[in-house]
Amino acid sequence: MSSGAATAAIIGWREWVALPTLGVQAIKAKIDTGARSSALHAFAVERFEQAGRPMVRFQAHPIQRNDDYIVTAEAALLEEREVRNSGGQAEIRPVIETLVQVGGSVWAIELTLTNRDEMGFRLLLGRQAVRRRYLVDPGRSYLQPLPVQTPLPMSTPKHYPRG
Repeated sequence: MSSGAATAAIIGWREWVALPTLGVQAIKAKIDTGARSSALHAFAVERFEQAGRPMVRFQAHPIQRNDDYIVTAEAALLEEREVRNSGGQAEIRPVIETLVQVGGSVWAIELTLTNRDEMGFRLLLGRQAVRRRYLVDPGRSYLQPLPVQTPLPMSTPKHYPRG
């Protein structure tokens, strides 16, 4: 076992997390080490430019089985990336960088945006998001405390450690 693994915290296969820069105070996430990238349920995705910079505006339903609560967010568009969905089909997805909070830790991750209406979880955290931070216990759930609403410093995700 590497020294990083010996000091890594343990998370369950599902955890409550926050996406503070997107205005999502709590969302149930599936921790999926079989998936390389992370994905957020998003719809009404609109690409636009702001000060010459590519951006994306989208809406999300962060609460499972509740389409009444909608969060609208904007983020810089990093790229469009080909990703294989759970059915093995390749699709082109917008990719953003945002902050994720698990328990008391906050760091920057890349998220692909896709419609996850038919999926059990609105957020999937892939192995790139949790590597070198957590060991995943696939037999346990909700091992980390609920995200605490803490004010974020005036900075961009690039100032935070990367996942």
